[in-house]
Amino acid sequence: MPLRPVIRFPDPRLKEPAALVTVFDAALRGLAADLLETMRAAPGVGITAPHVGIPLRLVVLELEPGAVRTYVNPVLDRISRETICHVEGSVSMPGVTAEIERFAQVTVRYRDLDGAELIEEATGFHAVCHQHEIDQLDGVFWLDRLSRLKRERAIARYEKLRRA
Repeated sequence: MPLRPVIRFPDPRLKEPAALVTVFDAALRGLAADLLETMRAAPGVGITAPHVGIPLRLVVLELEPGAVRTYVNPVLDRISRETICHVEGSVSMPGVTAEIERFAQVTVRYRDLDGAELIEEATGFHAVCHQHEIDQLDGVFWLDRLSRLKRERAIARYEKLRRA
């Protein structure tokens, strides 16, 4: 399970939609294991295959130590009207965070690593993580959810960190 290099903002691959996974095999399970180790090393609580330059719809979340969940081809089935604000960041832009408004509850339809279709309901931080990672699979980087002014400030902070 090697660590994979995380691509960094503003790499244009972070803005490309990921392709559906169609083959559920040992290579997919290996990629999921690599993503987990890469995410832990970053560190982070969520990562997608596009974060390591592989344009596939694969997400790994570990919101609590040891509670690893893998989502293949996830999509939002239902969303609540209620919203919440949460501080977000990215393994592709370490050291920079900002508060983003998201739906408070979501229902996610996805496949597991064997291809079985599943449905999961999530609230609060878990719901925020699903939306953040599915956005990434759709080519929507988290900065895109900020106002122009907040986005420019976040980018300036990141550039300052990179120079330091």
